[in-house]
Amino acid sequence: MLDSASVSTVILLAAASALLLAAMLYPSSLLRWLQRKRYQYEVTFSLYMLTPTEKFIFNSILFLLLSLLIIAASLYLPEHLFLIANRMFYYFSGDEETLGPAANKAGQQIVTSSFATAASHLGKEPLHQGPLAGQGRGYMEP
Repeated sequence: MLDSASVSTVILLAAASALLLAAMLYPSSLLRWLQRKRYQYEVTFSLYMLTPTEKFIFNSILFLLLSLLIIAASLYLPEHLFLIANRMFYYFSGDEETLGPAANKAGQQIVTSSFATAASHLGKEPLHQGPLAGQGRGYMEP
């Protein structure tokens, strides 16, 4: 199965090859379109009144920030969306087994730590450490 980095690499290579093919087939219209986009970019950010050194600094900072954003999104967004989808499915179905192993493990750690904290405040051992206890799930001591 392909991971997200491979998929994004394939998409970027396909887009670059499509752009190269369009440049070879329609050079004048593509060149006009690129010049118009560059003009719109310079007018939007008021770059036309900067010196070449200032333009270079501004474009470098913008490129750095956008590349960091794209890298972070490609690394962390798929896992985050998977976690959100699992939680939404849990809210609709109520089945804890549908959650991924990482979510179950994290949930068990939260439950165990909350019972240990509650037991230390009460001065006794926790009575129940099951998966449905704690975190506002209606658990009451007998």
